[in-house]
Amino acid sequence: MVTFVDRVTLHLRAGKGGNGCVSVRREKFKPLAGPDGGNGGSGGDVVLVADPQVTTLLSYHHSPHRSAGNGGFGMGDHRSGALGEDQELPVPLGTVVKDPDGNVLVDMLTPGMRFVAAPGGLGGLGNAALSSPKRKAPGFALLGTPGWEGDVVLELKTVADVALVGFPSAGKSSLIAAVSAARPKIADYPFTTLHPNLGVVQAGDARFTIADVPGLIEGASEGKGLGLEFLRHVERCTALVHVLDCATLDPGRDPLTDLDIIQAELAAYPVPEGQIPLLERPQIVVLNKIDVPEARELADFVRPDLEARGFRVFEISTVSRAGLRELTFALGEVVEQHRLATIDDAPAERVVIRPKGAVKDFEIKVEGGTYGPVYRILGDKPVKWVQQTDFQNEEAVGYLADRLARLGVEDGLFRAGAVAGATVVIGPGDGIVFDWEPTLTSAAELMTAPRGTDPRLLQSTRRTTNERRERYHERMDAKADARAELEAERRAARAAGIGADGVSAPVADETLENDEGDDVFVADPFDDDAPDDLGDGDFVRGDTSRGDDEDEVR
Repeated sequence: MVTFVDRVTLHLRAGKGGNGCVSVRREKFKPLAGPDGGNGGSGGDVVLVADPQVTTLLSYHHSPHRSAGNGGFGMGDHRSGALGEDQELPVPLGTVVKDPDGNVLVDMLTPGMRFVAAPGGLGGLGNAALSSPKRKAPGFALLGTPGWEGDVVLELKTVADVALVGFPSAGKSSLIAAVSAARPKIADYPFTTLHPNLGVVQAGDARFTIADVPGLIEGASEGKGLGLEFLRHVERCTALVHVLDCATLDPGRDPLTDLDIIQAELAAYPVPEGQIPLLERPQIVVLNKIDVPEARELADFVRPDLEARGFRVFEISTVSRAGLRELTFALGEVVEQHRLATIDDAPAERVVIRPKGAVKDFEIKVEGGTYGPVYRILGDKPVKWVQQTDFQNEEAVGYLADRLARLGVEDGLFRAGAVAGATVVIGPGDGIVFDWEPTLTSAAELMTAPRGTDPRLLQSTRRTTNERRERYHERMDAKADARAELEAERRAARAAGIGADGVSAPVADETLENDEGDDVFVADPFDDDAPDDLGDGDFVRGDTSRGDDEDEVR
């Protein structure tokens, strides 16, 4: 059964924000007393908390899927939705949070440190929050945005002042059990220790932690044995203690050879940038199991060689507890010196001020497509605005167009070479696809239309003034042509007709000119439309060029 886990992948899902509410207050004698739709509640966050009481990631190994609560919907009477409940996940000190690509997001070193691994979605604004003096009663509300969803990798690196390294069965677990209250599993077979053990040591006024790292073998830095999985626990240690077995029965092994192999593996292990290489840290050599007579003789034999290399050497026995006091006080001295140096060399905290205009709100990328270029709009604001838009509501779509225009998206599309009808995608991946229509203007506040509609999006069939004027002139010209044709036929018939008394009728509507220069014509006695009180040949004043239905008789 697995009892210790130092690396796990979490599948996180933050809470979704609640939708805003569309509501209009109705009172007695005030059927439309103004919008009162409340805002939606924000979704809950997934938060990692550094907890000193947690020592393993085992619980996340068994249940890696974690999610936070969703926000509530807004309601009428200015009632906001409930906030989503946060999900807090305690992790051990020294947990490194990475993304799936291996990039470090945060290092949880301080007790109580909090990191929002998955931020929750924003709640949508209700129509009361969207109202303005020019848009008094919006017929739409903003939708809640989805929370962050993805994977993060938790990697535990033990936070200890001193690390015990050495071959399997060298006595590391026995040493940590002898100097602290830790009770690791101890047996007489290799690789008994399968996970790091932590212990707290009190040496006079010095108090420090010590870690027992699983045994290393040759090739551990390349993945052999258990070394590659647990060498990361050595990264944070101030000092290294080489525990050498002086009573080993394996042929070809001796303390000097074991030390050379372990140092080679530590040198081959790459530490993160900015940290001190492992072999450049303080190192102490411990010759263990001197309670065995042959082991004491071997320890006395190799000690001069080790000291000649510059190591501080201690001969100990975890059974008789010989040399443990001197060892713990020496380790406490090394740790205290490192702490003082760290305080003196600690850089001052830098305050970074980033102006709001330093980061572009959006970016337009031109991508090749089957039917022409595709213009992709990327940026936090456009993507968030699209997520907040209810595309079933025309007024909400018009509001989105206004926001994008004020942000400068249309100008950016013009500069990128987009034309009317070009394919535009907002957001990564599939995103929201639409055909760009640059005629939409940001003047919705000046338009009057029923709530929930936008006249700019309506395909209206109403004719414009120019269209009505053209239709009017066409109709008048058609009438004039019809009158002229009828008049020509009438004149031809009159020219060929004979009167009742056998006398030829005068030419119908013969145009003359009187003394005053006015156009006149002779009245036709056979004309049914002529006035009854006119005689044959009487002059009638009129403008025949206008095609009037009735002539003015003078």
